[in-house]
Amino acid sequence: MADGGAARIGGTPMTWHLGRLCAFDLETTGVDTETDRIVTAAVHALGGRETSEGHEWLADPRIEIPAEATAVHGITTERARMDGDPADMVADQVAAFLAVQARDGVPIVGHNVPFDLTLLDRELRRYELPTLDERLGDRPLHAIDTRVLDQHAIPYRKRPSEEQGARQLITLAQVYGLPWDAEAAHGCSYDALVAARIAYRIGQLAHMRRSDWPEHIRGERRVRFHAFRDLTLAELHERQIELAGEQAAGLQKHFRKTDPNAVVDGAWPLRPWVEPTAAEGAPA
Repeated sequence: MADGGAARIGGTPMTWHLGRLCAFDLETTGVDTETDRIVTAAVHALGGRETSEGHEWLADPRIEIPAEATAVHGITTERARMDGDPADMVADQVAAFLAVQARDGVPIVGHNVPFDLTLLDRELRRYELPTLDERLGDRPLHAIDTRVLDQHAIPYRKRPSEEQGARQLITLAQVYGLPWDAEAAHGCSYDALVAARIAYRIGQLAHMRRSDWPEHIRGERRVRFHAFRDLTLAELHERQIELAGEQAAGLQKHFRKTDPNAVVDGAWPLRPWVEPTAAEGAPA
């Protein structure tokens, strides 16, 4: 893509949030990116004045889906085994769709991107399939992470309640004026599309005058949307690498007040693969 990642319409450069976006989300058997598996996946290419294109997959993860995971996304082991496609086929097709978008310069958008991209990477390795990096070759992957952007833009937001965190997807939807369907939430397509719409709203605010912001945004402490103004996709990507590292370091410092050994991984947008020893073997 020309201009270091700057999207164009009709030959005219435009800001990053107005171009094509590729919304991506996984629902899984758990939260361990090294050992858990894909249950459902969604990838939706949208925006940029082009026709939207989306795909959703249900996989048979080949392991039991814990009750705690089913409580989140609603997919049981029995349903996945009966209706799901083979896990290796799903991982391959998801990666293929993402690679096509990334090769066209479209950024991958999600909420907490390292979780989804890392878990997908480990699934591909588990089934000895080409990773996303291998599929891209020398083409860069650009990502937009609504969690990273939001935490920098409004750093001092308090959690809305004891049950709802300050950086949860539902909280961001509420802050950025988007409707929230509690029944549809945690469906991978729903979450992916909400994340893309949040990214768009953050981009809008970054390119608006402060005086035009909604009152509840202006009322927040130390608001910093303009840090994302007039950036190319490549510049926005690099900025998020820095911010994710800073945010992880801050959280680790907080955790170490009670646990001196706490570690928070700040790698973004993908946690590096560590080749297992012979005793450890490949991903389980």
